Amino acid sequence: MSLWRLGCRGPGVWALRAPTTCCPLRARGFRGQSQQQQDWRTRNRSVVTYVTAAVVGMVGMSYAAVPLYRLYCQATGLGGTAVAGHSSEQIESMEPVKDRVIKITFNADVHASLHWNFRPQQTEIYLVPGETALAFYKAKNSTDKPVIGISTYNVIPYEAGQYFNKIQCFCFEEQRLNPHEEVDMPVFFFIDPEFAEDPRMAGVKNIMLSYTFFEAKEGHKLPVPGYN
Repeated sequence: MSLWRLGCRGPGVWALRAPTTCCPLRARGFRGQSQQQQDWRTRNRSVVTYVTAAVVGMVGMSYAAVPLYRLYCQATGLGGTAVAGHSSEQIESMEPVKDRVIKITFNADVHASLHWNFRPQQTEIYLVPGETALAFYKAKNSTDKPVIGISTYNVIPYEAGQYFNKIQCFCFEEQRLNPHEEVDMPVFFFIDPEFAEDPRMAGVKNIMLSYTFFEAKEGHKLPVPGYN
């Protein structure tokens, strides 16, 4: 609806002014509302982008959690997992603690879904902290088809895991055995000399290294080391 109002042109003289005098204010109001709506749309798009990125990130982290945790366990010895990764210089410079003899026993288990024969070739060995040792496991595929297996391991007591250092082993690597094929699997390891200095290890004379083999299947997640 058009809006007319009185305007003063001089003393005692009044005239009607055209409605165009109100239009600039109305136009500025429309432009302000349009700018607000544009800002809101921009903010909504930003929020949607952030939420989508967060969801994708959380999904990715859930898939990465197990391998990342496994690597953390291997690096720290958490959960009875032996520590992996040592330089040859460190190994060569170790001083054996000759007055601290430890018995290492070996255990082997196979998941019900995997039809393999898996066992240690020795039941026990004796060593001292700072001394390297080599042990062997034997695995045989007792089926008439090729099967891929993968193993996890832990150390008992769990607290000793941080001192049980693997130089070479077959864990967390896929092992393909043909029908009725039998292979030897080596484990090269040592007990860190600092084991003898830890008061918590004062009463530990026996350490067990235990492996469990599973059939490697797509989408199958291995148990977290030390908590299976």
